[in-house]
Amino acid sequence: MGKFEFLWAGRVILLLLLLQLIPGILGWGKEGHYATCKIAEAYLTSDASAVVKSLLPSVAKGNLSNICSWPDEIRLNYRWSSSLHFCSTPDFRCNYDFKRDCHDTKGQENRCVTAAIYNYTMQLMTYNDSYSSKRYNLTEALIFLAHFMGDVHQPLHVGFLGDRGGNTINVHWYKTHWYQMKYKLHYIWDNLFIESAMKKLYSNDLGVMIKSIQKNITDECSNDLGKWGVCATIEVICPGSYASESIRFACKYAYINAMPGATLNDDYFYSRLPVVEMRLAQGGVRLAAVLNGIFGSKSLFCNIEITS
Repeated sequence: MGKFEFLWAGRVILLLLLLQLIPGILGWGKEGHYATCKIAEAYLTSDASAVVKSLLPSVAKGNLSNICSWPDEIRLNYRWSSSLHFCSTPDFRCNYDFKRDCHDTKGQENRCVTAAIYNYTMQLMTYNDSYSSKRYNLTEALIFLAHFMGDVHQPLHVGFLGDRGGNTINVHWYKTHWYQMKYKLHYIWDNLFIESAMKKLYSNDLGVMIKSIQKNITDECSNDLGKWGVCATIEVICPGSYASESIRFACKYAYINAMPGATLNDDYFYSRLPVVEMRLAQGGVRLAAVLNGIFGSKSLFCNIEITS
């Protein structure tokens, strides 16, 4: 086991224990990031898949999905990365602007999830340049890119600055007892939607949920799998568009009827679950398309759009 793999494994064990005590600070939960990367793996070309496998640490056992949540698990050590998981937007504006919104809490520019996606994409594009690639840790670049592609598709990761993306909005989730604890709205979108969907609809089996999402992708795109038109330009990636979608969905779905102290139940869950599942699908499909583009193979997908 190399130095990177040893440090990675040790940090994961320790930090997984610590992070269970700090709900609400992560992106999609571990299941969400696993689902996004599992969907992406299914759509990688053979060339891209081979490069991805070559970059993965041995602890991943050849599967990107096994380590997609790693950037959350090391945030306590990689403190510099904390601001790269999200992008805060002005309250009730319901739009995203890179120059206005991409900065950390100290005002340092280009410190947000969309800039991070650009950065790690550019690093990975040096893969075939033996000189330039030595400047970067391409294994970490791959894992960060995969993770941040998931984060930017979680609507509240581009939520309002005033409530920190729903982290200061505390609500009940299926309240059954007067003493039941409240959850951060952000945590509900990160974790409880997927956990509840698994329990209610998928026999507590994340694999079954992922297959259902993949079937929806196939059904929607079966006649047009050769096209990829998400980006309006010829760029290989367009995270600003993904962020713009997320804040629109946050305004239309996540924040509506989620006032502090409210109880969110079936009405909220079933009306928002299609958005959660589509965002997982989009994150996975787009991640695969980006990796296919970086590593020189033609994309295999259709353009999956969500109307808002």
